[in-house]
Amino acid sequence: MKLYYSPGACSLSVHIALHEAGLSFEAIKAPTQSKILPDGSSYLNINPLGYVPCLELANGDKLLEGPAIVQYIADLAPEKNLAPTQGTMARLQLQSWLNFIATEVHKGFSPLTTPGMPDDMKTLARDRLMQRLQWVNGELAGKQYLMGDTFTVADGYLFTVSGWPAMVGMDLSGLTHLGLYRARVGARAGVQAAMRAEGLI
Repeated sequence: MKLYYSPGACSLSVHIALHEAGLSFEAIKAPTQSKILPDGSSYLNINPLGYVPCLELANGDKLLEGPAIVQYIADLAPEKNLAPTQGTMARLQLQSWLNFIATEVHKGFSPLTTPGMPDDMKTLARDRLMQRLQWVNGELAGKQYLMGDTFTVADGYLFTVSGWPAMVGMDLSGLTHLGLYRARVGARAGVQAAMRAEGLI
């Protein structure tokens, strides 16, 4: 398998999942700005949409969306318990978390990083994003991870996107449960390995 990633972007979630699963893969840097791969070719030849992540399978098939990719990875290594069994209520709850993180948190950063976005729109976006993160903070009270005591691929995704607020001028110091959670997840060997591979630590 080949993972196309950009350091610190949402593809870090997939990078974490691959390390947590203990799977063999090749990581290829695909800068989201230049879209030029290390061999000089265009990343658009791999993914015409130009964003990361992209997971290319051994047979040439490609998966492009993070929530789908991390579930695929989890299902390749069921013994790691990175996702509940397909067809269970717990799996639906995992998918609910992945969708919430993707649509309510991850995409909530878009107005804050889009060039030319008016300041009033950025203010509204920050307020809405903070409301979502405050809710997550409450949900983490008394839990080790999003799904309870077991780390899942949703945790890798939340860890990734909850690391972005400082880059857009947001202060999360008051979100105590989220802060403790980030420290706990960030100390995991698989997370450390992925971050080290991307030059983030």
